Amino acid sequence: MMTDRPSGALAAPATTGRGSGLLLGWCRRNPSATASQQVLLYALLLIILLLSVLPSLRLLWQALQGWQQGLDAPFIRMLRSAATWTALEHSLYTSLLGTALALLLGGLFALILTLTDVRGRSLWVFLFMLPMMIPPQVTALSWLQLSGPASPLLNTLGIAPPLGSPQPLYSAEGVALLLGIQHAPLVFLALRTHLLAIPRELIEAARLSGAHQRRVLWDILLPLCRGGLWTGAAIAFVSCLGNFGIPAMLGIPASYYVLPTLIYQKMASFGADMLSDVASLSVLIGVVALTGVALQNRIQRQQALPLLGMAGRALDFQLGRWRPWTELALALILLLILLLPLLALITSSLVPALGVPLNWHSLTFAAYQEMLSHQGATLRALGNSLLLSTVAALLLMLISLPLAYLLARRQSPLIHWLHAAIDVPYALPGVVLAIACILLFARPLPWLNISLYGSLGIILVAYLARFLAVSLKPVHSSMLQLDPALEEAAQLAGAGLLQRLFSIVLPLLAPSAFAGCLLVFLTAVNELTVSALLWSAGNETLGVLIFNLDESGDAVLASAVAVMIVALVAALMTVLNLLGRYLPQGVIPWQR
Repeated sequence: MMTDRPSGALAAPATTGRGSGLLLGWCRRNPSATASQQVLLYALLLIILLLSVLPSLRLLWQALQGWQQGLDAPFIRMLRSAATWTALEHSLYTSLLGTALALLLGGLFALILTLTDVRGRSLWVFLFMLPMMIPPQVTALSWLQLSGPASPLLNTLGIAPPLGSPQPLYSAEGVALLLGIQHAPLVFLALRTHLLAIPRELIEAARLSGAHQRRVLWDILLPLCRGGLWTGAAIAFVSCLGNFGIPAMLGIPASYYVLPTLIYQKMASFGADMLSDVASLSVLIGVVALTGVALQNRIQRQQALPLLGMAGRALDFQLGRWRPWTELALALILLLILLLPLLALITSSLVPALGVPLNWHSLTFAAYQEMLSHQGATLRALGNSLLLSTVAALLLMLISLPLAYLLARRQSPLIHWLHAAIDVPYALPGVVLAIACILLFARPLPWLNISLYGSLGIILVAYLARFLAVSLKPVHSSMLQLDPALEEAAQLAGAGLLQRLFSIVLPLLAPSAFAGCLLVFLTAVNELTVSALLWSAGNETLGVLIFNLDESGDAVLASAVAVMIVALVAALMTVLNLLGRYLPQGVIPWQR
């Protein structure tokens, strides 16, 4: 999210069965068969080292600079600063409140859309997943256009508050509200996955024993899904903690700073100790985020229950006369959290200025004409975003194919370490990764004497590090489903590693690789958290453009650009939906 986000560790690879045992045995009898695998392994290890490990180590090194100064060391000085602890308190408050709302919304939709007999389930899932794919700055902008005295939609309806009334979203609770809405689909996916994995025999046995649907839900399903709830809560919390777009657009105008926005403000100060300060803050937020991930993994292991049997629902929970009311409730919730903000965004893009009601006399497409004809920054940002997203998606697809093969077919401590290292840049907040890339590439590359700082190249490297886990997961899941006997037969016939990869493995993994490529493109094309600190003049992305337009007061043009982005996201998600029938189950997250 795609994410957008944010971020859980991928499942540890496991290779079992007679076919894999024969394969490993044959490789031991043929040392030359593993030589090419070793070369491939170390090549991929070097890539992961450059993308995942070096930026983190460089960030940590910068944060610890001057440690010999004792209490005057930069890291200690930041820890003693009142602003640091205030921002940390704000981050924890908004993240925990947002996580609670995400649990409520995501859990409710997961239970209803997975267990009951509501009609049009696929449409409900598609609409509920859409907010996660919409950039957070677009979400914030749409809600700002929906509320407050300057809202064109409220002025059109004649229900706008009087001029001079405060904007209610410029507050901690406003930030938490949008964080919860933005990340509720993460909880939905985590809980839905656990619900679909429950063996149907348990539900059938309970029903044959006369248990009511309510007893089945409370006594069987929810206790078995505690792991899914904890996983969803942890992922939502880490994603809320690292979100930049929503706290920046709602918190900065109210001087309400969280850790990501405090880092952004420190970057703009250009003080003598700026790099050490932002590195120290980045390490602090990284420690909090990784603590949340580690806590999630521990609780998930404790709550894990071995389930045997056929997964899936035995029968839908029959809502009976409550079905129309349930569908109405789902429609009203989606109307409030999705359709009304988007309608407000569209209305704001069609008026000459904020506060003007929309009617036949005020209707204008000037913002769209400005965006497409006269606003060079818009077309440049669109081109930059499309270029970066396309190149990142294609490169990561090429990396993910051999990487998934090694993760599924090789078992060693090095492989497990490699797998864990891939998740680190995705688990860390995007602002932390951005600071790490700045520190790593502030100077020209050694030997090559090429500077990435201030260019699109540094954003591309950050995208490659951040979204490798997104690209890898569907390919790795499909690789685990391939029968190793196919490769064993090719090996016995004398086929080498490259021949097996190109003739057998890659054609079978192509649909999943393409789906992973689209997911990366969909996530990267609207990214803001990383690029907000890495962009420079002439190298803007769409996410940065919207943020800058809103900051400069041109909210109407920002709304027009945001409408274009939402249309692009919806079109890409529709393409993925149409491709879902040709892909292995689980490749498209919301079609499980």
